[in-house]
Amino acid sequence: MSSALTDGGAESSIPIGPVRVHGLPVDAQSRCVHWSGPHDVIAIGFRCCGRIYPCRDCHDAVADHPAKLWPLDEQDSQVILCGECTALFSIEEYLSSDACPACGASFNPGCRLHRHLYFA
Repeated sequence: MSSALTDGGAESSIPIGPVRVHGLPVDAQSRCVHWSGPHDVIAIGFRCCGRIYPCRDCHDAVADHPAKLWPLDEQDSQVILCGECTALFSIEEYLSSDACPACGASFNPGCRLHRHLYFA
């Protein structure tokens, strides 16, 4: 169900592969209103709620709670979604690569600047 947000967007939730991705709004490759470039094709499961969002801004805009960082000892958690091939893979795999380990789709290299928003 969509709801109006203070930034004028509307929350959407769409199935992508084996999961639902939440955000403002997301396309079939997990892009959102905040990040919509050709390499913005990952979505991240948030530890605090178990929901998958394309970015921290999407989480903060629609969630009713603060985000929590994934601790180092849980980096084997399979919570990263490739929007190109819909594979799920671990945080550890994501942090050690610039592309999807399943299909080779390139990730936005600028995402490295935001890792502190998701992972301890």
